[in-house]
Amino acid sequence: MSLTRRSFFTATGAALAVHAKSYGFQFGVTDWNLRLTGNIEAVELAKRCGFPGVQVSLGRKSADNRLPLDDAGIQAQYLDASKKHGIKLCGTCLDILHVNYLKNDKLGQKWVMDSIPITRKLNAKVVLLPFFGKGALQTHEEMDYVGDFLRDAGREAEKQGILLGLEDTISAEDNVRIMERSRSKAVLTYYDVGNSNRGGFDLVKEIRWLGKKRICQMHLKDNPGYLGEGKIDFPGVLKAMRDIGFEGWAILETDSPSRNVEADMKRNLAYLHKTLQS
Repeated sequence: MSLTRRSFFTATGAALAVHAKSYGFQFGVTDWNLRLTGNIEAVELAKRCGFPGVQVSLGRKSADNRLPLDDAGIQAQYLDASKKHGIKLCGTCLDILHVNYLKNDKLGQKWVMDSIPITRKLNAKVVLLPFFGKGALQTHEEMDYVGDFLRDAGREAEKQGILLGLEDTISAEDNVRIMERSRSKAVLTYYDVGNSNRGGFDLVKEIRWLGKKRICQMHLKDNPGYLGEGKIDFPGVLKAMRDIGFEGWAILETDSPSRNVEADMKRNLAYLHKTLQS
């Protein structure tokens, strides 16, 4: 019986890998939703859950004026784990911007600049820049301030082959306002369907309007429940992603209703593959 189950899951995994190529994009998972924030063990768990990639937190607490992952030894460990388990480090998250807000804290600007070479060394390509809580963007003046700073950061990111993704609670149009203000091809939208849904925006309309060239990566979630069982029209979202030719990473930032992270991640991932194949 165990052999039969093992054969089934092996075949299923192979089939999903084939289908993933036809989607144009791949599914990753955040290390924090694996409950392993900034922990190298997240790479192995992502593999067990069936994901080809994991998004890595750069940490919220600095030490000696450096980010936790601003350490060659730790970076080497991540790269070794990535190679060992065949999992890509598909992006980083500059978590410390939840503490030092980019809209009004010069230290936040330093962290953005520091995150660029770290992300390059991890071969992760995309830095998520979060704007939430007291750091949320509320006015056009704040958006313009961020856009102006990102001119310099964007130039540096372009030099190093890194993209800077804006994840926030504002509209697609306001995100493009910041992108255009930055005058940098490296500054793009990090589209989160959960955040946009809570903001009352039309997800399918925004995804289609932004198009693949203005979205670097996406977060998929409908917390606190399972995908497909909440308010978000995931069949419509996934169709829009395919229709625009999205080729980035679609990363699950999903809660674990049962508190069994591995089981819940597998369930959400299976739902997405099933929906795409229907």
